Amino acid sequence: MTNETTARRLFEPVRLGALELPNRMVMAPMTRNRATFAGVPLPLMAEYYGQRATAGLIVGEASTPSPVGFTYPEIAGLYDDEQVEGWRAVAAAVKAGGGRLFLQIEHGGRIGHPDNNPGGHLPMAPSPVRLPGGIHTPTGHQEAPVPVEMTEAELKNTVVEFATAARNALRAGADGVEVHSANGYLLNQFLATSVNRRTDRYGGSVENRIRFVVEVVEAVVAEVGAERTGLRISPWNTTNGIDVADKDELFPALLDAVSHLGLAYLHVAYARPEEPLFAVIRRRWAGPLIANPDLGEELPIPADGGLAKGVALLEAGADLIAFGRAFLANPDLVERYRTGAALNPVREDRSLYGGGAEAYTDYPFLDS
Repeated sequence: MTNETTARRLFEPVRLGALELPNRMVMAPMTRNRATFAGVPLPLMAEYYGQRATAGLIVGEASTPSPVGFTYPEIAGLYDDEQVEGWRAVAAAVKAGGGRLFLQIEHGGRIGHPDNNPGGHLPMAPSPVRLPGGIHTPTGHQEAPVPVEMTEAELKNTVVEFATAARNALRAGADGVEVHSANGYLLNQFLATSVNRRTDRYGGSVENRIRFVVEVVEAVVAEVGAERTGLRISPWNTTNGIDVADKDELFPALLDAVSHLGLAYLHVAYARPEEPLFAVIRRRWAGPLIANPDLGEELPIPADGGLAKGVALLEAGADLIAFGRAFLANPDLVERYRTGAALNPVREDRSLYGGGAEAYTDYPFLDS
């Protein structure tokens, strides 16, 4: 049973960094593979995001800051002028609908393949530890290559790439950026000893393993300001073969290391309010906390789109709730939750990743 009094908080305004949001519903970042192979957002993406502009905040899908950082085919980039122009159209569509947009910056690390990369680059990672389970490519499922271990010079260059991508996001008209340190991608890989086997100052101890993430966040803040910078983490998610075994020690240490910066928000993906660590995170993080309900990765999702779990997160101390697949299938999710209307189900087909308008921009609105 959803606590209706708590649920009404979703429709209250809230300040997030430099922004005043009309509600506390965030559209979570979701890769949909609708950019060009070179990472340029297509016009269809502008329509998709513009349809969902009633969200308090939209966090755009993961975009690579580097030619080496591509994960899967047709994901977006944020490192060249053509990509910036593509995102400019997206930002304009969101603003035309009265919305607000942060762009997520994500480097794939070991999650990548030369066939998915416009330059044919091998993926780079903390250590030469292969992604288990293989990876999707334009020619089918393939074994992931052994990644190249990053040198300290390459780490420094990647920090600069994140900062440059953040500046590019604002050039494109976005309101801010989210640094993606979750779900098994590069920054998350540095946190986990199963992937990070380095013996230098970026591996081993908790202090060393959080160092790269802290350097990236500090560089982004220096470039665009703390009020336009968010950070995403996923303490409980084991997607992409990642598992931070000492999460109860590491994540509080990470938050302590960046809390003085005054970030716009912390975004916890796959959040579990019943876990003691969630309460620790809430106590250690004084700023706005966005929490994304853990609905698992399989379809279908609950008929309420995760509303009940979102309300439980509000009761556990979250300030805003990020909904993913519920927003994917319901461009007017805010109004549907406000009025108690039924939700469109997520279509279970290949159009989740790649394709055209079908199951992307053709989900019906309440008034259609």
